[in-house]
Amino acid sequence: MAQLPAPVIVIPGITATYLRNEYPLPPEVLWTVLHNDYQRITLHPDDLRYEALGPARVVPDQVFEVAYRELISELRYNLQASEEKPVPVYPFGYDWRQPLAATEERLAGYVREVIGRTKLLRHYDAEGYGDDPRVNIVAHSMGGLIAAGYIERYKAEARVGKVVSLATPFNGSFEAVLKITTGTAALGGSEPASRERDAARLMPALYHLIPDFAGALEVDAGLPASLYDPGLWQPSVVKTLSGFIKERGLVKVDPEAQAGALFSSMLAEARAHRARLDAMRLADAGLADDDWLCVVGCGSKTRVRLRIGTRNGKPEFDLASDDRENKWGDGDPATARLTGDGTVPFNAAVPAFVPIEKVVCVTPEDYGYWEVQDRLTSAAAGFHGILPNMDMLHRLIVRFFAGKPDGHKNTWGRPAPGVAAARWKPPLKLEGKV
Repeated sequence: MAQLPAPVIVIPGITATYLRNEYPLPPEVLWTVLHNDYQRITLHPDDLRYEALGPARVVPDQVFEVAYRELISELRYNLQASEEKPVPVYPFGYDWRQPLAATEERLAGYVREVIGRTKLLRHYDAEGYGDDPRVNIVAHSMGGLIAAGYIERYKAEARVGKVVSLATPFNGSFEAVLKITTGTAALGGSEPASRERDAARLMPALYHLIPDFAGALEVDAGLPASLYDPGLWQPSVVKTLSGFIKERGLVKVDPEAQAGALFSSMLAEARAHRARLDAMRLADAGLADDDWLCVVGCGSKTRVRLRIGTRNGKPEFDLASDDRENKWGDGDPATARLTGDGTVPFNAAVPAFVPIEKVVCVTPEDYGYWEVQDRLTSAAAGFHGILPNMDMLHRLIVRFFAGKPDGHKNTWGRPAPGVAAARWKPPLKLEGKV
């Protein structure tokens, strides 16, 4: 293509797609921005593809308009050269309860559809889009794991040109541990409840967010070293699963044994997916380092570690508040990395396949003067959740996809702690800030 940017697919984070039950007529929406029916979206312990409370058929619906409407609108307006030549920007809603491998398969079909629809646009046909059709991707939070898994899995057949990942927990988030353990965290939902906890513990996708990076855990001697090992979790997790199996499952073996096997299988599946991403090479998909823009949120107090001790010989999580830190700006690079976006710690946000010199950091201070309302919203939703609404990032993404210069110097970023300005090589020319 000579001038037109590739069509864009926006992949939201976990819990940021409506869920709709198609069994009743008319269909009934069970999960929205304002309504969360945990009981009716909880999956069946004997087959996690389906709901425990049937008959039902729960499928993905639209993405959360509050979080992504502005981003999609800005991309549609600013990527186009004129109204007669629109650049398609498609939101990708998905069932965020399911294993990421299943969502990758669905994304593959969606990419083929977007390419097929774009080929039919006259201005794209005139530019020769069909000769080498590709899509660009903007992925927020867990959406980045889906994008990376899709590209690793399909490689050159993925037909991806460029990727922007925003605040993606490539190595997990402690909020997932809190969600599984207590039923509440900064990953959707509000007040803790037993039904919320049950839904979380039976949600395979949530296990893909288990933290696993250097310094993530402080573990008592004699305990396993990884949260992918079921032996490091508090016994209450399996006990609750066992109780739910008794209540809703088709009990064919000892419920506790069945619960233990189910818990282990979800951990193992998540660990295998993480290993895939750790081994990923962009070159295998025909991508260069400068084709992936990794944006990491910093400057907010974030849980950066978890202490796991013992009680009566069993693991016990110490969810102490002093494990939430924000050392952004500290002179010691190792200490300065004890920060994050309120949900994802910095040390979990940098993927193995992106050089640290390419990472672009942003902070709440990068909100513009006219984004005061976003600042207020971030106090409730957190910097992580509101980050896709940052005006500066909209301009930055448009420049990245369109290859535009920055004549007004209104896009910028910050190098990762420990990366000197001379070594900072983001995928596009930016004004550096410290």
